Amino acid sequence: MRTKPLRQRLALLLAAALGAAGLAATPVAHAADDPVEVHGLKGEYYTQSAPGAFDFHQLKATGLDPNLDFDTLEPRLAFATGQSDDVSVRWTGRIVPEKTGPTTFSIIGDNGFRLWVGDTLVIDHWVDDWDREQTGAPVELTAGKAYDIKVEYFEHYGGSNLHLRWTPPGGTKTAVPSSALLLPDGYDYDGATATAVRADGRTLRLDFAQPLAAPPADLTDHIDAVIGGATWPLGAARLDPADPRSLLITLEQPVVGNKDGTASGLADVRYDGAGGLTGKDGNVVKSFWSSGANRSTYELRTKWADEVSARNAHPEYPRPQLTRGSWQNLNGSWQFAAAQAGEQPPVGRNLGEKILVPYPVESQLSGLERHEDRMWYRRTFTVPAGWKIGSGKRLQLNFGAVDWQAEVYVNGHKVAEHQGGYDKFSADITAALKPGRTQELIVGVYDPTDAADGENPPVGKQRLDPSGIWYTPSSGIWQTVWLEPVAADHVDTLKLTPDVAAGTLTIEPQGVRAGLPVTATAYAGKHRVATVTGRSGKALTLRIPKAHLWSPDNPFLYDLKVSVGGDRVGSYFGMRSISVEKVNGVPRTVLNGKPVFMMATLDQGFWPDGLYTAPTDSALAYDLKMHKKMGFNSVRKHIKVEPDRWFYWADRLGLMVWQDMPAMTAGVNPSTAARAEYEREMKQMIDEHISSPSVVMWVTFNEGWGQYDMARIADQAKAWDPTRLVNSMSGINLGADGGTGDIIDEHGYPSPALPPHPDGRRALVSGEYGGLGLAVPGHAWSVQQSYVDVDPSTYTDDYLQKLAEVHALACKGGNGAVYTQISDVEGELNGLLTYDRKVVKLAPLFWLKPPSPGHGNLPRGRLPGPSTMMPGLLRSPP
Repeated sequence: MRTKPLRQRLALLLAAALGAAGLAATPVAHAADDPVEVHGLKGEYYTQSAPGAFDFHQLKATGLDPNLDFDTLEPRLAFATGQSDDVSVRWTGRIVPEKTGPTTFSIIGDNGFRLWVGDTLVIDHWVDDWDREQTGAPVELTAGKAYDIKVEYFEHYGGSNLHLRWTPPGGTKTAVPSSALLLPDGYDYDGATATAVRADGRTLRLDFAQPLAAPPADLTDHIDAVIGGATWPLGAARLDPADPRSLLITLEQPVVGNKDGTASGLADVRYDGAGGLTGKDGNVVKSFWSSGANRSTYELRTKWADEVSARNAHPEYPRPQLTRGSWQNLNGSWQFAAAQAGEQPPVGRNLGEKILVPYPVESQLSGLERHEDRMWYRRTFTVPAGWKIGSGKRLQLNFGAVDWQAEVYVNGHKVAEHQGGYDKFSADITAALKPGRTQELIVGVYDPTDAADGENPPVGKQRLDPSGIWYTPSSGIWQTVWLEPVAADHVDTLKLTPDVAAGTLTIEPQGVRAGLPVTATAYAGKHRVATVTGRSGKALTLRIPKAHLWSPDNPFLYDLKVSVGGDRVGSYFGMRSISVEKVNGVPRTVLNGKPVFMMATLDQGFWPDGLYTAPTDSALAYDLKMHKKMGFNSVRKHIKVEPDRWFYWADRLGLMVWQDMPAMTAGVNPSTAARAEYEREMKQMIDEHISSPSVVMWVTFNEGWGQYDMARIADQAKAWDPTRLVNSMSGINLGADGGTGDIIDEHGYPSPALPPHPDGRRALVSGEYGGLGLAVPGHAWSVQQSYVDVDPSTYTDDYLQKLAEVHALACKGGNGAVYTQISDVEGELNGLLTYDRKVVKLAPLFWLKPPSPGHGNLPRGRLPGPSTMMPGLLRSPP
């Protein structure tokens, strides 16, 4: 979905500060008295006469921009004009090419733009669309000669970006650099010529054209800094001892960057001209507005990251609904190397790098922190002699998930091939073992993510070029790898289907030949509840007398022990039912025979240090525990499928799960092969989690991303699992309604909304709403984006207002609402928690219960007064 916020930031510019701005590329070092040539363009920022007018109505600020290469303009527009929608900008100056010959210019942006070089209109795209690159006819330019340049741009609403690029003669397309841009003749400017966050993330550097006098002690009282969209607390200012042209300002919270110091996002600085800043010559520095790059190498981490080592990377048994007593965890340090298509596996060869499994190669915790399309993993292992492999036992190698395509070799023998980034796979490797204790394991991985020439697999929110609502990829091994001895005849999965009305549980051992003796016994704690015997190949019915039902208020789980031939496994189950039924003539979601309103958040399942992989099992459980503490009874797992232990925690804690199918790339019409793969992976998702009592809904598409055959796909999901609800399109207002399934789902930002045309059969829900954005300095990504920016002083009140609106929808036939979102994720700061989970943005007010259909008032609870930014933010509980 293209983000469409209704942002109205507080006006940040006083009249004294509207006249000048400063922003340029980092200047070349000069002697103290040498003149400094300022690079960049003059930028004039206007508000429009009316929404959608796309004119230049009222000039709000004039400044200097180093170049036109903005991943987001939102903070900049708001900083200059007091608003980020219905704004226009005109940039003027001169451009100096390095090469003579035909030069091609292109622009891509959100929304419209025009480009003149000299007197020639090169690009004219004054159109209210977004991200459609326009390329002009080549322009003949002479090296070293300055040409007038003008760029005009308008932003209507929603996200905003702009990228001016050129292709010099014989060159490649790149952003037009600051070094090629000069101010227009007659534009007098004496403010900061460059701004940057330094590598330590704690210092802001402002460069000037002239040496400065020592700054007054209260100078930063007259400076505002917005970094990555967040207003930043400032400490003292001082001169750089190495260069009197530079001013160093202490940042009271670290600015998040990346390990290379190349993070996106700008630091915008406004000086009001009244702080007593002067040049060494005594001339007063007038008000200015400056901006520049984020060079910070400080990286955001959760508290759990410090607990991770090669010896304890996810040590828990990874498959709670099919447990065995003997197993060996293969997580930890593996050898690693980038690969090329067609390479042979590196059998017997040491690889040059190390990676910590099971963390994606792009993650901090992997130790590598980069993307690879193709890669090799290698390690050795030993088989415990007590397992007696080959003497009645077989050795099984298991992978929780590998994104996306994997080939597995043991001692040079290929033992498995697998495709799909979210599902488990296993291999019997007994025949590949060699005499002796040490065995070699190699895994080759290919992951195209959303590459234009790739296979368009289900990727969810992963993008090779992450920004806005799209995030860093998670390639390679990202869930636990383990070995276990198994009987020659052994169970692969247990399909457990409760029937609350009949008081029974159907048990189907799968992956084993028919005719073996089966015994299943259910326990409530240590008390044996019931036992059933039978033969594999036929379903067993276990009668549960006076069944203790599973619900969010009482998530009771029975333990289960199953023997199939010589195989012994442990499991658990919950007794619950979910359906849509008419209540007083209105379709209602019904849990265990009673109407239930599903109050959820959107849970993306990303971590700043582990990406797709939570740093620890405690971290994996944390977000779900916070759901319960905040009063939610449901969670929508958004276009990602989590490890089995996440579902275990949802089962145990009592949260109803809406499970999305991970989407293919948005905006791409999937090929026949991609569609087949999508359906295959959806079948795997359903089969693997069909026994989890927390899962109450399958969501087959989201907002039209990769949509096709919507009705058929929903019907297919229902046929695969008739015991759960099916939501054929979350956000029918942004996709298309296939007309089938159990749910009709509308998205609304910021206010929740219900589908305007109910069919009287399906239950109505608001599948996404809210998105209230609040950046917390020191805990926010380098570039932020939110659906609705919120004044920190009213954040709590604004959120409570959305809860009241949800309740009103419950009284109008609504059955559930999904708040966006539980935590910030990379560039999105819409979370109730920060991305590092160290700050809870709201006071502990969530003793609110989900609204009950038919009740006319909000449930009574302790409602706080207005929050303030810092007092209203809570450090995350341990």
